[in-house]
Amino acid sequence: MRDCYCTVNLDQEEVFRTKIIEKSLCPFYGEDFYCEIPRSFRHLSFYIFDRDVFRRDSSIGKVAVKKEDLQKYHGKDTWFQLQPVSADSEVQGKVHLELRLSEVITDSGVISHKLATRVLECQGLPIVNGQCDPYAAVSLLGPSRSEAKKTKVKRKTNNPQFEEVFYFEVTRPLSYTKRQFDVEEEDVDKLALRVDLWNASNLKFGDEFLGGVRVPLRALGQAGVHDAWYFLQPRENGGKTVKVEELGSLRLNIVYTEDHVFPSEHYTPLRDLLLQSANVGPVSASTAHILGEVCREKQEAAIPLVRLFLHYGKIVPFISAIAHAEVNRTQDPNTIFRGNSLTSKCIDETMKLAGMHYLQVTLKPIIDEICAEHKPCEIDPVKLKESENLETNRENLRHYVDRIFSVITTSGVRCPTVMCDIFFSLRESAATRFEVDQDVRYTAVSSFIFLRFFAPAILSPNLFHLRPHHPDPATSRTLTLISKTIQTLGSLAKSKSANFKESYMAAFYDYFNEQKYADAVKNFLDLISTSGKWDQKSIETPIMLKEGFMIKRAQGRNRFGMKNFKKRWFRLTNHEFTYHKTKGEGALCSIPIENILAVERLEEESFKMKNMFQVIQPERALYIQANNCVEARDWIDILTKVSQCNRKRLSTYHPSAYLNGHWLCCKLSADAAPGCTPCTGGLPANIQLDVDGDRETERIYSLFSTYMTKLIKMQEACGSKSVYDGPEQEEYSSFVIDDPQETYKTLKLIVSAVQTLEQQHTKYKRDKFKKTKIGSQEHPIGDKSFQCYIRQQSESSTYSI
Repeated sequence: MRDCYCTVNLDQEEVFRTKIIEKSLCPFYGEDFYCEIPRSFRHLSFYIFDRDVFRRDSSIGKVAVKKEDLQKYHGKDTWFQLQPVSADSEVQGKVHLELRLSEVITDSGVISHKLATRVLECQGLPIVNGQCDPYAAVSLLGPSRSEAKKTKVKRKTNNPQFEEVFYFEVTRPLSYTKRQFDVEEEDVDKLALRVDLWNASNLKFGDEFLGGVRVPLRALGQAGVHDAWYFLQPRENGGKTVKVEELGSLRLNIVYTEDHVFPSEHYTPLRDLLLQSANVGPVSASTAHILGEVCREKQEAAIPLVRLFLHYGKIVPFISAIAHAEVNRTQDPNTIFRGNSLTSKCIDETMKLAGMHYLQVTLKPIIDEICAEHKPCEIDPVKLKESENLETNRENLRHYVDRIFSVITTSGVRCPTVMCDIFFSLRESAATRFEVDQDVRYTAVSSFIFLRFFAPAILSPNLFHLRPHHPDPATSRTLTLISKTIQTLGSLAKSKSANFKESYMAAFYDYFNEQKYADAVKNFLDLISTSGKWDQKSIETPIMLKEGFMIKRAQGRNRFGMKNFKKRWFRLTNHEFTYHKTKGEGALCSIPIENILAVERLEEESFKMKNMFQVIQPERALYIQANNCVEARDWIDILTKVSQCNRKRLSTYHPSAYLNGHWLCCKLSADAAPGCTPCTGGLPANIQLDVDGDRETERIYSLFSTYMTKLIKMQEACGSKSVYDGPEQEEYSSFVIDDPQETYKTLKLIVSAVQTLEQQHTKYKRDKFKKTKIGSQEHPIGDKSFQCYIRQQSESSTYSI
């Protein structure tokens, strides 16, 4: 049996790690990881590691998906065969080469040809065992020769600048008498240049291979000059022969989206149609509602719609309109908002965005406590362990349920205003529609706040960022039992015990079958569904926004202190940014949020370290290294957002560090010299809702474009309804069309706006293709693009002739 964990990597850089599943050959992780990708990459890779009794990790296998292949697996559960991991196959980065073939006349008057190979630089080499000291080995390969030369070693950099030239004799003069060169000329097309990058290691095992390229000399063409960037490739036949079937397989669900977003004015027609949705009568004829009708899953429509409406401050009227329409279509008050409609999906998404910090401050402390204590809470007699006592377990579980119920029902004052306004609208619509049922005004709200917000967060805290990983099986079972009980308490159902199919749950619920629990729920629901009463949400208690270990450089507060790098626990709240020796200890340094003047990336060359950023204060800058590029971006984003409203924010900054008496970027000697580069700005101050409206409109355009055939079919359905008043045709029955004429008008405008954007995208792709130069720094030559490069070179030659 093995103790395995899985990592997610952008090329070779780890950006996420699952928890360890112990003693299993078929581990189930069930973990979700979402990130904005902050840099270019070639492969999205997944590695499986085995941890032994000495806490040493050895790789079992990997799955590497090329960037261009990600769309094949988009949104699908897929089993991938694990591939062997070997040092020779773990490559990344690119190299810039210049080759020049020239004629040389020897002293005897014989014409000879020499190949000048210039190794200029590399970018993005992998870091091996915490270091990268690269050098290049350059070889000219042919049927009868193999010459090798080396560059100097460049220390502590994975972006080395070599700028070295090597000469190789290609055409031998007649007087050259060595046996292997007894022909007058070699066939140049059979020669190739090989450049291998190596890490100069101090270990006894020798230098590590970082990647290589093979350039056939026919790439020189008639001009005899070749200047291009190349992706580094794995070494051929470098890995050990392993039967792939013996390594196992990994099940993944990858969702990858890549959008090209145009300037804002391109989206005006479609964006205006969307933002007018709340005012269209009936709402089923609006653009946003039609998007929900044509999408395969309501969720894919809800995500961009909610983000767009939140960005423009129109989420409450939009949700109020579609909720009111849904309530009017509902016949039974007991089924109100129970389906996966556009309304319920939009409210779910709004609560996730606007209520994430509300969840953090309300549930995180008690969830952390439950996960740390590991108290037995199993109340099913069948699953009870021999060493456990049923009554003790019930008492433990009752204690946890009481604690969580109390923190939820006393948290009403902290509920975000936008959620309160939506709940007020739901309550009013439900109470007006079902006047006889006195409880419907509560169940309309509780079906969201308890059933779709608190209960799922307790059940899967990792999905709501309350815990870093999925809890262990015993804790997960405890959270399941708590979630079931809280869900039932919040539902205000008439027959409580009937809600449980398990007899042990019905017996346990008798503890809570008291009026005080129902009263507490109703008071809480009244509080959070009263619009306009709680607009002032200035919470005095600090809200923890982000925390984790990072490496910091000493700030130099002590004049003669060592300015070294140390690992520290960082913690950010809405009041201050602090670091501690370790988690739970007192703060070694506290920076009030109002003292953060800017948060920017730090150029790698400053300390020869990747993923560094700087928190600029009035007197000095704090230099910090994050664990990976995704984490660095997350920290920069959240620190920038929380300090965005500071009055003294800087407009310029220094992208490099102040070292040895001067700024490395602009060479100014005064440490108080104003910055030489404009600060990156424009981020909204609201921590919770950082949304790019144009990007969301582009996503909505992509959905409409994908489902264009359904839009056309919906137009046909409108025509059919207008002229034929009999039973509805089966193929059109899935669409909600209350007013065929208004819906048809909107559909016509949508199709027109989508087609206009389609033309813009076609033009952009055509122009981009024309400007694409294979072999440039942006488009290096890869293992499959060499033929395309040769073709491109020959086409340009023909054109110039």
